[in-house]
Amino acid sequence: MTDEVNTYGKGTIAVQGTYQPEQGGTRVLPLYQSTTYAYETADDTAALFNLQAAGHLYSRISNPTVASFEEKIALLEGGVAAVATASGMAAILNSILNIAQAGDTILSSNQIYGGTTNLFTANLPKFGIKTKFFDQNASAEEIIALADETTKLVFAETVSNPSIEVLDFEKISKVAKVLDLPLIIDSSLTGPALINPLELGADIVVHSTSKYIDGHASAVGGIVVDGGKFNWENGKFPELVEPDESYHGVRYVADFGKGAYATKLRVQLVRDLGNIQNPFNAYLTNLGSETLDLRCQKHSSNALSVAEWLSQQEAVTFVKYPGLKTDSQYERGQKYLPKGASGMVSFGVKGGADAAKAFIDQLDLIKLVTHCADIRSSVIHPASTTHRQLSAEQQAASGVTEELIRLSVGIEEPADIIGDIAQSLAKLS
Repeated sequence: MTDEVNTYGKGTIAVQGTYQPEQGGTRVLPLYQSTTYAYETADDTAALFNLQAAGHLYSRISNPTVASFEEKIALLEGGVAAVATASGMAAILNSILNIAQAGDTILSSNQIYGGTTNLFTANLPKFGIKTKFFDQNASAEEIIALADETTKLVFAETVSNPSIEVLDFEKISKVAKVLDLPLIIDSSLTGPALINPLELGADIVVHSTSKYIDGHASAVGGIVVDGGKFNWENGKFPELVEPDESYHGVRYVADFGKGAYATKLRVQLVRDLGNIQNPFNAYLTNLGSETLDLRCQKHSSNALSVAEWLSQQEAVTFVKYPGLKTDSQYERGQKYLPKGASGMVSFGVKGGADAAKAFIDQLDLIKLVTHCADIRSSVIHPASTTHRQLSAEQQAASGVTEELIRLSVGIEEPADIIGDIAQSLAKLS
C-alpha cells in the first residue's frame, strides 16, 4: 500500500484500490486462477515457509487477486491488513478463534444476525468457548460486570440484523477499553462507504463481503480487517506473544508488529482451516466494490423514501430505519451514519405473522430471498427463516417479532419499490 493511495478519497480507493497495471498490462485487476506459484531456488520457497519473505506459496493461504482485494478493503476501513474468507460466517469464526480457545468466554450483543447467534450458542461451545450475551441498551457497567478472567473479546454489529438498531459505539468501545479487550464489529449492513468502526473504537472489523461490498449477489465471501492498534501484549493473549512452534518459534507481535493479528489469522488459522476466499469470488467482489460509494448513496436515499412512505400507512404498525426522523435511533444514526443509513428497513404489518407472510407472498418486483444488501430489493420474514432456530426468548431479545419484515431496499426507482409495497398492502386490507 503506497502513501499516495492512502491520500485518496474512499470513492477513488473503491474504484482503483492498490492495483497498478504494468506497462501494457491489464487495466482491470486480473484473475489469478492458480493454486501454485513458481520460484527459482529451494531457498526462495524456504524463506516463504519460514515467514522470512513476502510472497505467495499456495492459494489456500494467499493469492494475488485475493491479496489486492484485501488491500483495498483494509484501506477503505482504515486498517493495517485484511484477510478475505470463504464467507461472512467464516470471517466471524476466524476472528474469534484467532484469539480465543477452549475455556475462554466472549461477550456479544444479543441483537445480532440469527446465524451468528447460532454459531455462538451451538458451535462455539464445541470449541470450548462460551458466549455471554448482553443487551445493547444496558449500561456500560452492567455489561462490564458480565466479564471475568476468561473473557477474550466483545462482539457487536454496527447496525443489528434485522432489528436495525444502531450500535452505541461510544458506550460499547468504553466497555472494551475498560476490560482491555478487543472490540470486534460486524459491519456487513453498512459497509465501509458509510461508516468505519475502527475510527469509533473498534479493533477488528468483519464483513460478509457478499453484502454491500460485492453488492450484486454474485459472490459469497467474508473479510477480517485488523485495525493494528490493540495492545496484544497486555498479558491476555499469549498466542500472539509467545513462540508459535508450527513456525519454529515465530512471535507474531515481536516479528510482525501492528499486523500481528492478521498475520497469525492468515498463516495459522487460514492455513489449517482452509477457508480463504477463492480467487474468482474475490475477482467478482472486487469488481462489485468499485461502485460501492455510489451504490450506498442510492441505497440510503431509496431506503429513506421507502421508510417515510411506510410510516404513513395505516396497515403498518412500526418502521425501523435510523434515517427516519421519527425513529428512536435517529440521533444516533445522525451521529454515526451521517453519510447515509444504508438500505436496510424493518417494519411490521397489522395481523401478525400470517399478515407478514401474506404481504411477502403478494410482492412482485421485490423478491423473497435469503440475502440482503445488494442492488435488487428483497424481503424476508426473519421469525420463520433467519432467526427460526432461536427460542422465543432469544428472538425477543434480538428484536425479532412475529410481524417483523426485513426489507433490503435496492437501487431501483424508488417509486417502483413503493408501488410494489403499496399493491401488496392493499391486498391485505
